[in-house]
Amino acid sequence: MLQGINVSWYLPAVSSAASLRRTKLPRHHDVLLLVDVINPLNFPTADDLLPGALRAARATLQLRKRLVARKVPVVYANDNYGTWHSEFSDLLAACQELPGPRGELARLMAPGPHDLTLLKPCHSAFQSTPLLHLLRQMHTRRVIIAGLAADMCVMLSATDARMLGYDVWVPADCTAAESPTRKRSAMRQLGEVFQCDVRPGTSDSSE
Repeated sequence: MLQGINVSWYLPAVSSAASLRRTKLPRHHDVLLLVDVINPLNFPTADDLLPGALRAARATLQLRKRLVARKVPVVYANDNYGTWHSEFSDLLAACQELPGPRGELARLMAPGPHDLTLLKPCHSAFQSTPLLHLLRQMHTRRVIIAGLAADMCVMLSATDARMLGYDVWVPADCTAAESPTRKRSAMRQLGEVFQCDVRPGTSDSSE
């Protein structure tokens, strides 16, 4: 583990040597990458993003259910919000305690018992994190990216993945931005310029 960057199975803290057991990584040609879905949304224009974020979360849960049924691994890549002393579990607990829709978002998107988590210091999930190493260990060929925000961290993670040679699917209904215009622009850029699949997660032919 690097300071502030934690890759782990999401499990409750265990104060014993058993918690240090090496875990066998899953292998699959697909990985679902959830970007910044555990999010306090405490910036000035967050209220513009929040309704779309909740809609995207519900769509993502439906997609995730289908993917997990096919044994597709789920990886959370979440901003550490400058809290270099924290673990993913600390961030999750703090966001789940927030009032109203912010807490609801964190509770909806909480990791499952077999999901992988990492913290990122920058916008892209690949920048200064072990994600690339992780994907190579899992023999990943396609990265399915959902989360926040479509025109920032999702876009930068998707373009990095494309430049690294991965097929990328960014289901449009599983992302949100601060305005419909910004989201449409991001999806157009990803689809037309970077040749990402941007069909919705509900598309029967997109899996």
